[in-house]
Amino acid sequence: MTERTRRDWLRVAGGVGVAGLAGCSALGGDPSGDGDDGDSDFEGVDLPLALDDRRQSPDGLASQFRQGLRNHGHIDATVPETVEVRWAVPANRGDHTASKGSPMLAPPGDVLVADDTGRVQSIATDGEPNWSTSISDDARGSHGTPAIADGTAYVGTYDGVVSAVSVADGEILWQTDVGDAAAASPTYHEGRLYVAVEYATPSGTVVVMDAETGDVEWRDDRPTDHPHSTVAVDLERDRFLFGSNDGHVYAWSVSDRERAWTYDTGGDVKAPIAVSRGIAVVPSWAETVTAVDVADGTGLWEFETDDMVMCAPAVHDGTVYVGSHDGNVYAIDLATGEEEWSSPVNGWATGSVTATNEHVLAGSYDAHLYALDRADGSVTWAVEGKGDVTSAPLVTDDAVYYAERAPEDSDEAGMCYKLAAPE
Repeated sequence: MTERTRRDWLRVAGGVGVAGLAGCSALGGDPSGDGDDGDSDFEGVDLPLALDDRRQSPDGLASQFRQGLRNHGHIDATVPETVEVRWAVPANRGDHTASKGSPMLAPPGDVLVADDTGRVQSIATDGEPNWSTSISDDARGSHGTPAIADGTAYVGTYDGVVSAVSVADGEILWQTDVGDAAAASPTYHEGRLYVAVEYATPSGTVVVMDAETGDVEWRDDRPTDHPHSTVAVDLERDRFLFGSNDGHVYAWSVSDRERAWTYDTGGDVKAPIAVSRGIAVVPSWAETVTAVDVADGTGLWEFETDDMVMCAPAVHDGTVYVGSHDGNVYAIDLATGEEEWSSPVNGWATGSVTATNEHVLAGSYDAHLYALDRADGSVTWAVEGKGDVTSAPLVTDDAVYYAERAPEDSDEAGMCYKLAAPE
């Protein structure tokens, strides 16, 4: 079959056969509205892409999900060659299968975690709680990661509310109802929040909010099905974009918020899209990772795995790192779409890969967090917890933090862990 035919077939088969795996699966969707459909046949694309000729867009605020506006997932740090668990604090308790929220570093070195009980916790470096605030009584709570700016943490919940919470003491500063679910992590830039919003129909939207007041400045109400994907922003190309359960990537201009283009991957796009040098790296339930030009929505290359991809990619130094339901983590050349290496992690890799200077950190459904060598994918260490690891690991100068899902068929909570070098 041709590449296009294969994606079309997977779009129908995937939507029917795997609807229960994570949230709500799309069987179609209407990408109607302004904006051109991106070219997806990959004909005429000159590979390798000249990465050095493509200007990198600014990162913006680093203290938000995936380390900045571009969702690139790289942290300028080094992990220890061996680690031990220093502490574990109870966090998630629900059984909803979407990826869980990730720890975020807050001043003066504390960690904030939003969990699926509807709570935001501040945890000191010694594992002692600073404060805990309930922001939602929805049964699925929050699966997002706080964006932290100017002493305020912003997080969405499954009841469709975006909350602003004081980092110092957990006081709720404002709450705004933006739709039926705000499961994706907010993206912060210069006093504004960009938030993907789900409606129950199913449909969805994106809103731009005033971060100080919580007021909604703008929304695009044209159908986009259920968007779980955190908004990525490329200031250099005047674009912000996200993925949706209808298989499309949607892009708007930052300057005038007009719909710029859409691109059909052929399968649900549930995980965040990473952007590097104007290239959007898109994970899809079509069993593919696709590179799309951020400026005009042109498909550049497509990499096939052996199962769905519901993992947020990390991109660093011209290499894409991403996990798949086929039980592997892949390193892919950003310029060509060719595989550099693959490494088995003994279970679905559905969370968010984090790239450090020498390692790739990836969680697995085998309850382990893996540190893989960036050069060849070999396992440096693996730490076993209790539940599936679906959060993005946070790496600091002296520790690694991550959260897990609650263990299945158990009353135990999923934990937030601190790992560090043995004393």
